[in-house]
Amino acid sequence: MDVITTRELKERLSELQGQEVTLRGWIRNHRKQKNMGFIDFFDGTCFKNPQVVYDGSIANFETIQAFRVGSAVRVSGKVVPSYKDPTTPEIQAAEILLEGDCPEDYPLQPKKHSLEFLREIAYLRPRTRLFQAVFRIRSVAAMAIHTYFQDRGYVYVHTPLITANDAEGAGNTFTVTTLPLGEKPDFSQDFFGKQTALAVSGQLEGETFAMAFSNIYTFGPTFRAENSNTKTHAAEFWMIEPEIAFCDLDHLMDIEEDFLKSIVRYVLDRCPDELAFLDQFTGGGLLDKLTSLTESHFARITHEEAITILRGAMEKGTQFQFEPQYGGDTAKEHEKYLTEEYFHSPVLVYDWPKEIKSFYMYQNDDGKTVRGVDLLVPGAGELMGGSQREDRYERLTQRMDELGISKETMDWYVNLRKFGGCTHAGFGMGFERLLIYLTGVENIRDVIPYFRTPQNCDF
Repeated sequence: MDVITTRELKERLSELQGQEVTLRGWIRNHRKQKNMGFIDFFDGTCFKNPQVVYDGSIANFETIQAFRVGSAVRVSGKVVPSYKDPTTPEIQAAEILLEGDCPEDYPLQPKKHSLEFLREIAYLRPRTRLFQAVFRIRSVAAMAIHTYFQDRGYVYVHTPLITANDAEGAGNTFTVTTLPLGEKPDFSQDFFGKQTALAVSGQLEGETFAMAFSNIYTFGPTFRAENSNTKTHAAEFWMIEPEIAFCDLDHLMDIEEDFLKSIVRYVLDRCPDELAFLDQFTGGGLLDKLTSLTESHFARITHEEAITILRGAMEKGTQFQFEPQYGGDTAKEHEKYLTEEYFHSPVLVYDWPKEIKSFYMYQNDDGKTVRGVDLLVPGAGELMGGSQREDRYERLTQRMDELGISKETMDWYVNLRKFGGCTHAGFGMGFERLLIYLTGVENIRDVIPYFRTPQNCDF
């Protein structure tokens, strides 16, 4: 008989009831009794997996009873209804063959393991139910992003991972060099003939393609050399960065709202079993949060209005660790208040103080603010950051001079404003930040296969 997957079995369950099937996968748990046994089986193609049941009539009964957790097996048998869950069948096994043995000291024994322990064996944690759910959602969410943009005619652009520019102007980059360590580097003698680094963003190169294709997006790894050990920071992470020509700030905010709602709906539709498990794992409320987002209207306020609301809350007795300041950045506690207590919805905060935002943002006529926007969501805080880009040559170069950013090395970017420039805008969203929101799993280390953080570069 042909080998099928548990995904196929679930999709064809009514057709295959009472039929003989063959599956290949691994043993998650093996409960043995005197005259029978129960194997919790999985092959990774479906979250809800069949239980394999065998009894003393099966050939090599004693040999099968010795099969250990973690072993790879081939199972042939009849599909029968499960008395526990009618949507998840059982296999009454006629044959169980060992494909790959596993020793007694296999780390993933059928007991509760801490997330910290599982990070130490990150090469095995995809076999656990938690990470089967998380990484399935990661895969589906990635497809949702590509589907959203491809269905709307965006061009997918692969921007370079090695660059000579620092898009954020922050200097938190990893230098790429072939020069000997421990010497004062002469980058003119280096591989590229100049100082280069791993990219912190693909935005600037993305803008060049938006000036040719109108609507583009990037989706790939980016790197930040920030010595931060928070739950939401990693040195290597993935970013989604669309750039849209002939787009102003208001249109950009429309796109951000539509994009996020679409991604969440896509995952809700395709990962019900995984999300139900994660809802229970995280203590409940995850499904309600995601469903509520898809049905909510995103509030829109200026940064000045946001600070006014926050300061008004203080006057009424709300206590913040950090006092909200006009002209200053907002803290997590401020984002939480705005989204969860004041608006009870996602919030788009726009027109930010110029001095705390990047050089490429369009400068408002007040001389104090720029057309930047942050999307704040309940339960996570900032999820996206974007802006209308500065398309006026004189204003851009003036701002670069103020910040000491070289126009000569960035001439290709500046020239976009001379060679048929137009109003354009874009945003960036950290993929792992989105996954934290979608899964309810709070640490970035647990939503990326192999995390890269300060003092950690294993596997």
